[in-house]
Amino acid sequence: MHTPHPSQPQGRLIPAAHPVYLEGPKSRGYELLFAWRVFKQFIKGFRTLHFAGPCITVFGSARFTEEHPYYQQAREFGKRIAALGMTTLTGGGPGIMEAANRGAFENNGQSVGCNIVLPFEQKENPYLHYSVTFEHFFVRKVLLVKYSYAFIIMPGGYGTMDELFETLTLVQTNTISQFPIVLFGTKYYQPLMDAIHDMEKQGTISPEDLSLVKFTDDIDEAMQFISTYISKHYTIKPRKRHWWLLEKR
Repeated sequence: MHTPHPSQPQGRLIPAAHPVYLEGPKSRGYELLFAWRVFKQFIKGFRTLHFAGPCITVFGSARFTEEHPYYQQAREFGKRIAALGMTTLTGGGPGIMEAANRGAFENNGQSVGCNIVLPFEQKENPYLHYSVTFEHFFVRKVLLVKYSYAFIIMPGGYGTMDELFETLTLVQTNTISQFPIVLFGTKYYQPLMDAIHDMEKQGTISPEDLSLVKFTDDIDEAMQFISTYISKHYTIKPRKRHWWLLEKR
C-alpha cells in the first residue's frame, strides 16, 4: 500500500458552518458560481454609476452620530462638493457616510452610495438619490474609486484605513491618476502620519510619496486643494446620456 509523503496534500478540510469564499479551495462548482456572482455585482455597479457624473468619494467611520463634530464637518464637505457641481460618493451607510451624503442632498447636489451587506452597523442612509449594494468589499472598493477624481478620508477605523491605503497604493503605482487625497483630522491622524514619516525614514516608501496626501483640519484648505487640481486638469461637461444595458439615468 502506498503511503503518501508527509509533504503531499492529504485532501481538503470541510468547514462545519457555511463556507466563506476566502477559506481555501472549494468545489469547482462553488468557485464558478462565486466568479459569476462577482461578475454580476460588477455589472450592477457599472450600470448604476455609469451616469453618476464626476464624483468625490468621502470615506469615514459609520459610528459617529449626528452630534459629533466629525459628522458636522463631513456634512459640510458634502455641501462643498455639491457647490463644485460634483457628485458625493460614499459607502452609503451611517455616520460619516450619511453626513457627507446629507450635505450634498440638502444642497441640491447629487448623492450616491455603494453599500455593503453586513450583519451589523451598515444600513443605507436616507440621503441618497440612488445606491447599489454589494456582497464583497473588494467589488465595492473598485466602484468607490473608479468614478472619483478626489478622495476625502475622515476619521475612521479598520475599514477606513483599508480604503486610505488602497487608494494611496493605487496612486503610488500609477494604477489611477494622482488624484487629490485629503486626510482630514490632524489630532486623530497625527500618530498615523508619524508612522508614515517613519516609513520614509526607514526607506520603505519614497520621500515623494509623502506629497500624495493633504493633511489638514481646514475644510477650506481641503476643498481648495481639490478644486485647484480638478480645474487644472479637467473640464466638467455634460455627458451624452445614451442607454447602456437599460440602466437608469
